[in-house]
Amino acid sequence: MVDQFDTRKVNQVVDSGKGNADSAAGYELPLLLFAGFRTLIDRLHAELARQGHPDLRPAHGFALQAIAAGGPRGATASDIGRHLGVSKQAAGKTVDRLLAVGYAERADDPADARRKLVRLTPHGLDALTRSAAIFDELHAEWSATLGAGRVRDMETALRQVVPPETTFRLDAGSWLGG
Repeated sequence: MVDQFDTRKVNQVVDSGKGNADSAAGYELPLLLFAGFRTLIDRLHAELARQGHPDLRPAHGFALQAIAAGGPRGATASDIGRHLGVSKQAAGKTVDRLLAVGYAERADDPADARRKLVRLTPHGLDALTRSAAIFDELHAEWSATLGAGRVRDMETALRQVVPPETTFRLDAGSWLGG
């Protein structure tokens, strides 16, 4: 049943058989996972801004990773789109923004003159290097707070239930109504 009177649970399924701290409602898991993700990403971007990357947004970080996955040769917009689980056009818009703020550059593909490759600039590489270091610091903070074993167990458990092909997909808009 939907409880529309309790403002803490508006539009949430209420399971009247549960209520103690040991039995969280099922809907809380995705919300907590998303909140944990959001907490890490927000802290990362605040620190990146402090370290000289104020224009970098979360979607940009995933796109930079997709470009880097192409190696020194670079990646096409189609490659980036496939890596992220978005259309070539959506990837192209993100690439255009990365070009505008100096994180990426376009180059001709030596194997096919009709194709353009996207490569990271030194500024883009710096952002990825700093991101990795910041994520290591955030991971260490979570380990200090929760215990290294619990964090390791959580990561292992999530690897068991998250299909590898969806790990870096960005098409959240498709299921958030965007």
